[in-house]
Amino acid sequence: MDPLPLVVCGTAAALYALGRRGKVRVWRELSFYSGVALAFVVLERPFDDWADTWLSVHMSQHIVLMTVVPPLVVLGRPWPRIWLPFPLAARRAVGGTLSRSPSFRRGAGFFVRPWVALAVQSAMVAVWHVPQLYDAAAQNEWIHVLEHVCFVVPALVFWGALLDAPPVRARIDHLHRTVWFTAAMIPSWILAVVLAFAPEPIYSAYPSMTDQQIAAGVMWVPGSLTYFVAALAAFYLWLEAEPQPEELSWT
Repeated sequence: MDPLPLVVCGTAAALYALGRRGKVRVWRELSFYSGVALAFVVLERPFDDWADTWLSVHMSQHIVLMTVVPPLVVLGRPWPRIWLPFPLAARRAVGGTLSRSPSFRRGAGFFVRPWVALAVQSAMVAVWHVPQLYDAAAQNEWIHVLEHVCFVVPALVFWGALLDAPPVRARIDHLHRTVWFTAAMIPSWILAVVLAFAPEPIYSAYPSMTDQQIAAGVMWVPGSLTYFVAALAAFYLWLEAEPQPEELSWT
């Protein structure tokens, strides 16, 4: 067993449990713990070993870490809660320092804008699927860890902003959320097309053309599924929020 996923996921789950205050919302608890458990499964053996052997499994691992784990974790509203178990003096010191820093506030406000979060997330997908970097991540464990961090952190910011997980909030209506969730599907489509129509294997670590084309299918359909569901839900909420015909006035 690789200790790093166990430590990271175990620490996150422990802080979330220790930070519980007041009324417990079961569905939020289930959402957060399901996200953490799923991250542990895809990062730990045997799944991680399969990802070293098959490109399609490696792509599946990335899809789970970017499109399934982040929304589940974010729906658990973890950010204030995992902060509470730390000593009050430490929380006040860090919180006070950050709140008094105009550059931090401006930077944080900038990066939680949906278009910025999506641009960073898309850039990470593009950069890490360059053949040299992808092969390096497949062959070196620490580069692989860095790759996963570069996928998960921007995804948490993106989903946090669009799902309104305090303190990360986009403050936009549901129609705009629909647009951003739809736009988030495009990078996986582009990558799927590149993999599907490449005349030969792109990554030396994965020499099977059949495996590469399966990976393209994984990126095309499962890679878009969560974004599609989120876009559909946001569009439905936007329609529900619209005034009814009898409420409209033309005068």
